[in-house]
Amino acid sequence: MEVKYIHDFKIETAAFKLLGEYSQKFGEVTKPPIPVEEIVDSHLKLDYGFDDLPSSLEIPDVLGATWVQLKKIRIDQSLDPTVYPAKIGRYRFTVAHELGHWQLHKSQILENSNSLFETEQKPAIVCRKISAKKPIEKQADIFAGFLLMPKQMVQNKWKEIVGSLEPYVAVDEISDLSARWGLAEDNQPTVQIAKQLAKIFNVSGQAMQIRLINLGLILTKQPERGLF
Repeated sequence: MEVKYIHDFKIETAAFKLLGEYSQKFGEVTKPPIPVEEIVDSHLKLDYGFDDLPSSLEIPDVLGATWVQLKKIRIDQSLDPTVYPAKIGRYRFTVAHELGHWQLHKSQILENSNSLFETEQKPAIVCRKISAKKPIEKQADIFAGFLLMPKQMVQNKWKEIVGSLEPYVAVDEISDLSARWGLAEDNQPTVQIAKQLAKIFNVSGQAMQIRLINLGLILTKQPERGLF
C-alpha cells in the first residue's frame, strides 16, 4: 500500500500524543518500559493476541498484521515472549510497530475503504520481514522507536548512567567487536551502553542503539576536532 509522506517530527508527535492519552486514563508513565500491551488492550480496546500468522494468512514470514475495520491486531506466535523470553525486545517492537500502523495509517486506509476488502484471512496491513523497507513499514518502525524509547526518558537514563548528555564515541568498541566476531562493515555490532539501556526499556539492543545514534548520544564516527 502506498502511503503519504509523514515527517519524523509528526510521527514523534503522534507517538507522544498516544502515550499522553494513555497517561490521562491510567496514570502518567514516568519511567520505562512503556506499557505497549496495555495501550493496545486497555486504552485502544483493540482485539489483540497471538496467532500462527503464516498458516492462517497463507503468507510466509509474517510477524504482525492489522485489521482496520475489524479493529484487530495479531502478532505471530513465534514472538510470544512467554514461550520465547529471549524475543521480548523483538516482540514489544512488533506490537509498537502495529500500533504505528493503527495511529498513522488507519485513516488513510479508511479513506480508501471503497477499495478495501478486509476479511479474517485478508487484513488491511500485513507486516513481513521482506517488506521492511517499504515507506509504510519504515513509518511504523519510526513510530515504534519513538513510542518505546521517548526522547526525554532516554536522555534521563543516559544522564543517570553516564553522568551527562555527552555522547559516547563508539568507534573503537565497534571496531573491536567487528574484528572479534568477524562482522562485515555494514553489520554493526551492539555496544555495551546500548545493551545496558535496552534492558531498562525492554527493547532489543539493536533498536536501542539505533535510537541512541539518532539522538546523537552514540557516535559511530570520530567527531571533527573542536566539535566538543
